[in-house]
Amino acid sequence: MDAAEAVQTLLSPSATHDPVPAYAALRKHGPVLPVADGYYFVSGYAAVDGILRDPAMETYDIKRLDVRWDDWRDNKALELFADSMLRSNPPDHTRMRRLAAGVFTARRTGALRSVIEAQVGEALDRLDGEADLMSSLAYPLPIGVITALLGVPAADRGRFRRLAEALTAVLEVRWTERDEARAHEAAIELEDYFVHLIARKQAEPADDLVSALTRDGEKLTGRELLGNLMLLLVAGFETTTNLLGNGVVLLLDHPAYAERLRADPGLAPAYVEEILRFDSPVQLTERFAARPTRMHGIELPAEAELVLLLGAANRDPDRFERAGDFWPERPGNTPLSFGAGAHYCLGAPLARLEAQIALPALLRRFPEMRLTRRPVRRPRMNLRGWETLPVTLGTPRDSVD
Repeated sequence: MDAAEAVQTLLSPSATHDPVPAYAALRKHGPVLPVADGYYFVSGYAAVDGILRDPAMETYDIKRLDVRWDDWRDNKALELFADSMLRSNPPDHTRMRRLAAGVFTARRTGALRSVIEAQVGEALDRLDGEADLMSSLAYPLPIGVITALLGVPAADRGRFRRLAEALTAVLEVRWTERDEARAHEAAIELEDYFVHLIARKQAEPADDLVSALTRDGEKLTGRELLGNLMLLLVAGFETTTNLLGNGVVLLLDHPAYAERLRADPGLAPAYVEEILRFDSPVQLTERFAARPTRMHGIELPAEAELVLLLGAANRDPDRFERAGDFWPERPGNTPLSFGAGAHYCLGAPLARLEAQIALPALLRRFPEMRLTRRPVRRPRMNLRGWETLPVTLGTPRDSVD
């Protein structure tokens, strides 16, 4: 595969391929590759990490949307995301991040451990014979946890998988007209839901994130609140779902490692980091150069668009020994799957905690579990996961201990 083929492969709006060969092809041309005028792919770990931490590198904000896309406000999903931390730069990003971090605390996340353990136990109790682990575990667990955090009533949670799946299409590098239409419709429905939820929490506050974000004092604007609630829902659901599904397949493909984790759940943090590195649930993000700069021998003009290939950086042999191997005992493992710098994923500790609890519990409850057939990838490049995950469970253990 040459560089042009690699770029075309990665830009496909319906990618179900393995991107690793494309990453390797790009890496032969250096960590930063010019693709078109003012457009670059970045595949090296050091380069991606440096760009993510550089305050002169900015995200795709409203100003850039206005320049590049006349009618972007006609799509409700794009409009709502534009008012979130994801699409903001300082000083707005700094202010929003501070307010969100003030309520999305380590204490609040840690308090969810018992909720996660209970939801994992309930999900495992429902499994028997053969199952699709995407539908029975990888989707419902993150949805249950993030909606509990937000304060969404349990009776309403069933609608969010459909909505979040539709919304995330506009977070891809490329998408179809049908994807765009579905995202727009989902955003309209979700906005209406959150408007009513916010009003309910203002009238009857509780110990949840929506209530905390609407209390008296410095607040997000109405548009910022809606945009960030949508972002927290999608980020808290999609990335964790893919992390769980990718982790199950990797462990079943590496039975010796699965047996070690089954015997010692204390290994889970290291295993989760290697799953994140080897098969990242988020494969890329973008930045723009706020001013002309030089990087790895390449002159970047102002407003250069940089596609940061997180999945490629996590496989960079200059950073990781045995980069192509799944190796949970890997020393100094610091994948870039949740980003770095000012935009580092606020929910990363929660996603890690869910996987650290769920994966060993699943392996211990079903020690004979195996894939019924090879799963099929979802048609996405950025948010990388499985469409279905069919398994034969075998004889379960009586409990998860």
